[in-house]
Amino acid sequence: MADTEIPPLSPDDAKLIRNERAKLTAMWVNGVAVASVAVGGISPSVAIFSGTASALTASALLVGWSLLAGILHLVARRLLGALRA
Repeated sequence: MADTEIPPLSPDDAKLIRNERAKLTAMWVNGVAVASVAVGGISPSVAIFSGTASALTASALLVGWSLLAGILHLVARRLLGALRA
């Protein structure tokens, strides 16, 4: 097998790689935000209906997880704002 060298990246290639990494990171952060909504919305609802948690506790959990999800979504949007044309 021949020893081949990888050519240096052009500025356009480097910009493309940086943009793709930013998009991948933003998608991951937004995925965590969606999971937070699922945990914070579904779990307290199930706990109320099953009688294992009070409405006050479930509401506090819902608000807390929803705030976390909102913050994470805003972080993901900021990451996408760093994309370069």
